[in-house]
Amino acid sequence: MTVLRSMVLFVLAALAEIGGAWLVWQGVREHRGLLWIGGGVIALGLYGFVATLQPDAHFGRILAAYGGVFVAGSLAWGMVFDGFRPDRWDVIGALVCLAGVAVIMYAPRAA
Repeated sequence: MTVLRSMVLFVLAALAEIGGAWLVWQGVREHRGLLWIGGGVIALGLYGFVATLQPDAHFGRILAAYGGVFVAGSLAWGMVFDGFRPDRWDVIGALVCLAGVAVIMYAPRAA
């Protein structure tokens, strides 16, 4: 159950961070205005909060592992919201990153 909770929290953190950054991007680069930027700033703040809910108490481990989730999530976000089509190297790179997440977060450790 702890692994499932951790994975759900990683997905929620990715939605908040990537979505927040995308909203800021839209507000600035696509000239959609301050409401988009403000929504992005709020979402980015939520990302920071969600990350603290991880069951593991080590900030460095959580952030390092989250980096892999961020990579894969960013590619997925681009596909859904911007029509981005990753090539095989994008997919392979994302899978390598997710393998790193699994090793960092879920490998058995001595207590």
